[in-house]
Formats: sequence, structure tokens, C-alpha cells
Amino acid sequence: MTERHDRNDYLRDGPDFTGSELHAKLEQTWRDGPGLVGWIKSVDHKSIGKRYLVTAIVFLALGGLLAALMRIQLSGAERHFLGPDRYNQIFTMHGTTMMFLFAVPVMDAMAIYLIPLMIGTRNTAFPRLNAFSYWMYLAGGTLLWVAFVLNVGPDAGWFSYTPLSGPEYSPGKRVDIWAQMVTFTEVAALAVAVSLTATILKKRAPGMTLARMPIFVWAILVVSLMVIFSMPSVAMASGMLLSDRLVGTQFYNHFEFGDSLLWQHLFWFFGHPEVYIIFLPAAGFVSEIVQAYTGRQTFGYTAIVLALCATGLLAFGLWVHHMFATGLPRQGYAFYTAASMAVSVPAGIQIFCWIATIWTGRPRFMVPLLWVVGFIVTFVIGGLTGVMLASVPIDLQVHDTYFVVAHFHYVLIGGAVFPLLGAITYWFPKITGRMMSERLGKVGFWLSFLSFQATFFPMHILGIEGMPRRVYTYPAGMGWDTLNLISSISAFVFAGSVLIFVANMLLSLRKGEQAPDNPWGAPGLEWKTASPPAPYNFPHIPIVLDNTPLWRAEQPVAYGLRVEDKEMIISTVIEARPDVREPSPKPTAWPLIAALATTVLFVTSIFTPWAVVIGAPPVAAALIAWFWPKRSNEGEPVIE
Repeated sequence: MTERHDRNDYLRDGPDFTGSELHAKLEQTWRDGPGLVGWIKSVDHKSIGKRYLVTAIVFLALGGLLAALMRIQLSGAERHFLGPDRYNQIFTMHGTTMMFLFAVPVMDAMAIYLIPLMIGTRNTAFPRLNAFSYWMYLAGGTLLWVAFVLNVGPDAGWFSYTPLSGPEYSPGKRVDIWAQMVTFTEVAALAVAVSLTATILKKRAPGMTLARMPIFVWAILVVSLMVIFSMPSVAMASGMLLSDRLVGTQFYNHFEFGDSLLWQHLFWFFGHPEVYIIFLPAAGFVSEIVQAYTGRQTFGYTAIVLALCATGLLAFGLWVHHMFATGLPRQGYAFYTAASMAVSVPAGIQIFCWIATIWTGRPRFMVPLLWVVGFIVTFVIGGLTGVMLASVPIDLQVHDTYFVVAHFHYVLIGGAVFPLLGAITYWFPKITGRMMSERLGKVGFWLSFLSFQATFFPMHILGIEGMPRRVYTYPAGMGWDTLNLISSISAFVFAGSVLIFVANMLLSLRKGEQAPDNPWGAPGLEWKTASPPAPYNFPHIPIVLDNTPLWRAEQPVAYGLRVEDKEMIISTVIEARPDVREPSPKPTAWPLIAALATTVLFVTSIFTPWAVVIGAPPVAAALIAWFWPKRSNEGEPVIE
């Protein structure tokens, strides 16, 4: 038994305290409590990340079901499978679910799970805030879907343009529920962004300088900062819309000196960065997968990192890209056209770096790398149509047509979902300890890739031929029936391919081959841990000497953290030098209680403004209890 040898008489890890004895002590310290209560109180990033991932996949299935209903309705002219009111609810719910409840949260899920493992730490910063964010996300999604089941789902589009979404044209509670759902999801996203930003900047393993961070970590850092700067815009916009509808303000009523276009400016200031908030984590996935399956460090590391940062900056300068048809002064359009085209440059740099990595490496075309190749092909097509839409004359012609629907799905499914499916396959052994079926994975990939092209490429042609979007039917004799039928049939095949992927996950989870700690021979720190990782992630915190630490023969570790208390290293921002040893918060139910109190306030405020006054004290009480000072070990400087 190792003696307690330091000045504070704490048991610490060290070169003489390792192996099964250390693992047992750390397991006892870091594991969650037993049963449902322990699950609820958990603040472990792995537990929260898996909750996010499963919930996001459920919302993906629900959003996909709505897409199938729309494709049945549009498979032929003048069909009456859906009425106009229900169709408006369905297309609004589809877009809202995919953008707010799937696309961003699923990227958060992967980041929450992976970032601490990739940077060599034991948990995220502010882990209770992380837990709070999940409960808020779940509450917002539940509110939206319960409303839809009760036939009060939103019907003004996932963008809810004013004045259509204002009290004059959308009476009732449908838009109110949509706007409050936005508040839920933005609170959740901001909480995750703050937690991840602090984690990346201050929790990295010793030696992991900014120049040695994995590219995926860089992508999440850029995305988190984008969330912090962009999402208050849409939260403010939705709050102002609620205020107009519930208490009679006139922010968007131009008859009372408001401005209906103010909504679009505020919404798209968030909305276009959101596209890159979704895309940049996918680009990080691609960099990590390409590196692992080619056996060489990603070509142009510095160029890719600068491209990620440039994309994050340029994304804030082109929101009017979505407003070319609103009648704004034409002279200003030149700036936004230039910015819209310029943002394709950093994307192109990344694509050429990935191609160069594959070209100069020794590629193994396993399922994750196939998803990467499918992503490159599909995203290039989506990028080319994006450059076309950056041209004002072209945009004015096709803005309200299915050409934009095709572009949008090529960018978001091809540019985000394809890399996501590759990433899930790649990290599935790490998360579950099981290997996914390679044969079933390849069948799912080829079926997905081909059916996706057959579903959405015809929509480009439909748009050029003038088929408008956001309509529940179209007249016969327009020549659109055949292409719509092809799209609808292919959409069901695509849905089937996604079901194959999910079935592969479930079967592998139950009967898959046991995974070794590093089945791909990848260089990242996450593969240094067990599969699945222990509650404490690393028995000893690794020391990082270059960008590919697991490809080095020498893999040093740091010593000196307490074993009987949850303790983590706080490092300097740039050079990741150990600075302070800080206790990590223990599991607690207060994040859930605070989220429930906040949920009651948000939901009841849809029906009466007095709910803000009445509901504020319970929220304040929950937060006070959450943050009330408790006896705990204080942080202490690192002993050199």
C-alpha cells in the first residue's frame, strides 16, 4: 500500500502506485451512484454525451418520419394524403427537429463524449452545467413534439418569418410553442459551448499546446465560440417575437414603427453560422478519420486549423445571403455575394488537404473512410450550388424553388450526416467496447450514398423548372410528376439505409466482436484509454510531446493527482503547462431540479406573462441550492 507522503496527507498516484490497486481506488472515487438516482445525478461527460446522442437519434427518426410523409404527399400531382394545415405543421416540424433538435445537439453529443478523452483529462469543465444543458434540451424537444401530437404544432416554417408568425397572421399558441422551444435549445447549446470552451482552453494534458491539439478539438473550439456569439441573436429574436405575441410589443409590426425584416436579420445572423456550427465538427471528424485510416498525420495541419478559424469568422459576414429576395439596397448585396463566395475557399483548402492525406498515405477503405469519400463528393456538389446561390441574379430566380431544398440537403446531409455516420462507426468501439459489422456497414453506406443522390439531385432540376418549395401540392401537367416520384421512392430507400445503420449499431452493441483499446491503430489520446473508458478516463494523465502521441514509442505520464477525491489538472491556455490541481464537482440532482423549475417557467409563460414573476423564485431557489458553498477540497498549485 502506498503511503500518504505529501504535506496535506492526501493519497496521490505515482510511479509506485499503479496497476489494479490504483484502478480500484479511482473507480471508487469517480463512478456514479447505483440505480436510477445515480444515473440522474451523474455529471460524467461520457454519460451525458451518450444521453445526448441517443436523444438526438430519436429526434432524427421522428424528423425522418415527417420527411417520409411529405414525400408521399409530393410523389404525384394534386394528392390529398395530407391537408394544407397538417402539411404546414409537418414541414415546420421536420425543419425544426432536424436543425434545432438533431443537427446541433448530435454534434454536441460527440464533442461532450470525446473532447475530454482527446485532450487527456477526466471530465469537462463545469460538468453540472453540462448536465443541466441536457435536461433543458430534452424538455424543449418534448414540448415541441407533445404540442405537435396535440395538433398545436408550429406551422410557420422552421424559420418563422414575421409578419406570418406574428399575432395578426398566426393566432393561437403554435408559434409561441416554437419560439419557446428555441429558448430551451439555445440555453442548452450555450451551456455546452461554455463548458467545452473552458475544457479545451484550460483542461488539456501537459504538453498539449494549441499547436498539438487534434483537429477535431480545434473544430469544436471554433464552433463553441461561434455558438457563444451567434445564438444570443436568435434567443433575443424569439424573445421579442413572444413579447409581440403575448404582451403587445411591436418589434416586428411595421405599422407601429417596428420592422418585419428585423426578424430575418436577427435569425439569419444566427442561422447561417449555424450551418457551419453543424459543418465544422463534421470537418473535424473527417480529419481524424482520414489520419487514422491512412497511417499518416493529416496533410496541412496548420492550413486546416486556419481554414477552420477563417470559416468561423466569415460565417458571421454573410447572413444577408438568405435575404437577396427581400428588396434590400442592391449596392450592399455585393459585399454579401463576395463573402458567400469567399467562405468556400477555406472549405476547399480542407478538401484538398484531405485528398492529399489519402493520396500520400496508405489508405484502408473501411466503412468510416468510405463515408469520408462519400462526404467529399456530395459536399463538393453542395458547395458548387452554394456558390451559384451566392450570385444575386441566380438566387432571385431559384430562391423559392426546390433548387434551394436540394442545395440545403446536399450541404447538411452530405456535409454533416455522412461524416457523422463515419464518426459513429469509427468511435463506436471506444464508446461501447464492441465492433460494428464491416459488411453491413458497407451495404448501408452504398445504399445511403446512391439513394441520397437519387433523392435530392432531381430537386435541382425541379427547382430550375420552377417548382416552388413550401407548398403542399402542385397542379397536374407541370411535368414535375416523374422527378418527384423518383425523389419519393429514393427517399424511402435512403430511410431504409439509415435503418440498416441503426440495426448494425444495435446488433453490434449486443453481439458485436469485443473491441481492443485501439482497433484502428489511431494516434489520438482517446485510444489510450480502455474501451469503453473507465469513469476516470486515464489512470495517469498523459504528457503530450507531438500531434500523434500514440504513434510515439515514448508515452510519458504525469503524477501527483489525488486518488480519493475527484481532482483534475488546470493548465495554461497556450502551452498547456500544469498550473493548478482543482477538485471536480461531485454528482448532484440540482441541475435536473433547476432544469425542471426553468421548464415550468418557460412553458407557463406561453400562457401568461405572470408566469415569469411566479416562476422566477423556484428557479432562483434551485440555482442558489446548486451553487451554495459546500465543504470541499480546495485547488492547490502544482508541485514541481
